[in-house]
Formats: sequence, C-alpha cells, structure tokens
Amino acid sequence: MNAEKRLEIFKRLSRAIPQPTTELEYNSTFELLIAVILSAQATDKGVNIATRKLFKVANTPQAIFDLGIAGLESYIKTIGLYHAKAKNIIACCEMLIQQHNGLVPNTRAALGALPGVGRKTANVMLNTAFGEPTIAVDTHLFRLGNRTKLAIGKNVLQVEQKYLKTIPKQFMHDAHHLLILHGRYTCTARKPKCGECCIADLCEYPHKVIPKPHLMAGEAA
Repeated sequence: MNAEKRLEIFKRLSRAIPQPTTELEYNSTFELLIAVILSAQATDKGVNIATRKLFKVANTPQAIFDLGIAGLESYIKTIGLYHAKAKNIIACCEMLIQQHNGLVPNTRAALGALPGVGRKTANVMLNTAFGEPTIAVDTHLFRLGNRTKLAIGKNVLQVEQKYLKTIPKQFMHDAHHLLILHGRYTCTARKPKCGECCIADLCEYPHKVIPKPHLMAGEAA
C-alpha cells in the first residue's frame, strides 16, 4: 500500500470518527490503568460496569490495595480472568505505593515493570494518558492491519512496528483509537460491514462484500 493511499485512509477515518478516544470510563490516570488491565480479554462495556462500582469505593492505589484480593474480586468477578487480574492489580498498587509515591509512571520501562502491565497496556497508557504517539496492537488492530494491508505481520510486534513506520505523522496520536473504533464497529471480525465502510475503495482486502444498490421499479439490472 502506497503512502498516498494510507494518508487518505486516515483522513477519512478521522472525518468519520471526529473524537477518537477510549470507551473505557475513567477520571484519573490511575483509574485508566486499572480499567486497561481489566480490559484484557474483556469488553470495555463489561469493564465499565464493574469499575463504576469499584471506583466509588476505591480509586487510589492505597484504597484498592486495602481491599485485598478477595475484596477487589467482589467488584470485578463479572470480568474474565478476574482472579488473576485481582492478584496483579493488588501487586501493581503495592508497587505504585512503594516505588512511585502512588503515581502512575510515564515511561515504558516503568510501566512495563508493573504487575499486570504488558506491552499493549503500556502503549495504551503512553498514548491515552500521556499523549505519546504509540500504537497498542489489540485484536482489532492486528486484524485491520493484515486485512486492509495497512500493516502486515505474523505477530503483534511486527504489526506494531509496521504501523509505526507507515502511519502518517499527523495521525500518529489518534491512529490507535481510530483503528480500534473502526474495527469494533465497522471492520468487524466475522462480518465486516464493507457496504458501510468509508475506506472500502481504498482497503486492499480481497474478499470485500459490498451490497449492490437496490434497483427502483422500472430500472434495468
């Protein structure tokens, strides 16, 4: 895919999604960190339902640490892998308290050292909380990269590196959320809505399904 086509793709996506941002609900950098950790293999909607209750009673590292694993689990048990996530979050809060004065660090190395924070979560935090031009490759971005040919790769890191090399600079900050939202609502996994897609004519997916327009009475086929 050439640079001109890539630029037009992001221009169109930015017009279709004028305010690209996360759908996770949060009021602080720490709340965002907890929500992103919980969102692994879970929906944003499900995470938001749980954190609305959790953050009313505990929304600081100390407050969540004081809940303990069992106490935290009572708020997040509707989320997949909640037991492992609860253990990681409690350990993460302890590290934030002991090593970062209760604040979320803003470097990849420090974020990556936190329990429950992998490369994807660190990239989300760097982009969404700290304004860094990073790309967090989740299932949506991996699928879109290979399907549209924007970023072809056999694994997450290859796709991430391809995005970073080829996304037009003016769209680097918003690209992460533009692609997630496009993948979540239009370029879906099983049945992509090619007929509703604003970049269908630019996408290089070889199996696009675009419905034919309905003919009016009396029109020839």
